[in-house]
Amino acid sequence: MQPAVRSVSIRRLRDGQWESTNDLLAAEEPLEIRLGYGPADDRRQRNIAVTMRTPGNDFELALGFLYTEGIIAGNNAVSSIRYCTDGGTKQTDENTVRVELQPTVVPVLERLERNFYTSSSCGVCGKASIDAVMSTCTTSSITSDELITVSQELLLALPSIVRKQQTVFDYTGGLHAAALFEADGTLVYLREDVGRHNALDKIIGAGVAQEVLPFSRHILLLSGRASFELVQKAAMAGIPIVAAVGAPSGLAVEMAERFGITLIGFLRDQRFNIYTGAQRIIV
Repeated sequence: MQPAVRSVSIRRLRDGQWESTNDLLAAEEPLEIRLGYGPADDRRQRNIAVTMRTPGNDFELALGFLYTEGIIAGNNAVSSIRYCTDGGTKQTDENTVRVELQPTVVPVLERLERNFYTSSSCGVCGKASIDAVMSTCTTSSITSDELITVSQELLLALPSIVRKQQTVFDYTGGLHAAALFEADGTLVYLREDVGRHNALDKIIGAGVAQEVLPFSRHILLLSGRASFELVQKAAMAGIPIVAAVGAPSGLAVEMAERFGITLIGFLRDQRFNIYTGAQRIIV
C-alpha cells in the first residue's frame, strides 16, 4: 500500500538560523477509475476518471465517485473491485482501480459525456452545465418527513472531535477532512485527503460498500469551504445537515435550499452561520 505521507529534505529558517532537516508532506498521486461492464461473454471496459488523491481507502473513493455521479445505484451493482496489474511486469498498479459491475447491470454512461478529470483542488472539472450537475441530484433521498434536530452545543463541539482524529494532518498540516456523525455526535467515519471532494467520496463509498445509505439521520462536517459539488454529493447520499469550517459558495447555498439540506458555514471559534434549513438547529 502506498504511504499517505512522504519525507523530503528541506532547509528551514528558524529564529534567524538555517538548518537542514526533513519534513513530512501529504502524498498526492493519480488514481484512475475504470469500469468493467456488460454480459459475461462480452465484457467491456471504460475509463471513468482520473483524480489526484492521497493514497488510502481507494476502493471507497471509487465507489463513492461512481455513486455520487449517478453511474451506479448501490453496492448490489458491483461484482468486484480491485487494483489493476501492469501488463508488462504483472505487478499491482495501486494507482488504477477497476470496478466490475454485475453482468445484468447497465451503468448510466450518459454521465460520462462530461470531462471527468478531477484535481485535488477543484473536484470534477469540465461539467457540461450547472443543469447537468443539478440533474445528478434527482435521486436525493432527503425528505422533510425525516426531520432530525441537533443542538448548537453539539455542533460547536464537532470541529475539535475531528481535529483530534486527524492523524495524517498532524504529520503534514496539508490535508482536508470529511467526517460523518450520528445525530447524537457519535463519529461514524472520518477520511482525510488532499482533495476535499475525495475525502467525502471515501465516506460515501464506505456507506455504499456497507450498504448503509442513505445517511438520512447524520451530520457531515467539512474541514474547509462548502462548494456546490460537496453539497451535491451530500444530497446524493441523503445527508440532511452539512457543516463546514469555511464559507459556502452562493451555488452551494442554492443547492442546499433546493434539496432540503441544512447548510452551516464558519463553524469554528464557538460560532457558526446557518444559511439554509434553520429548523433543524435547536438554539
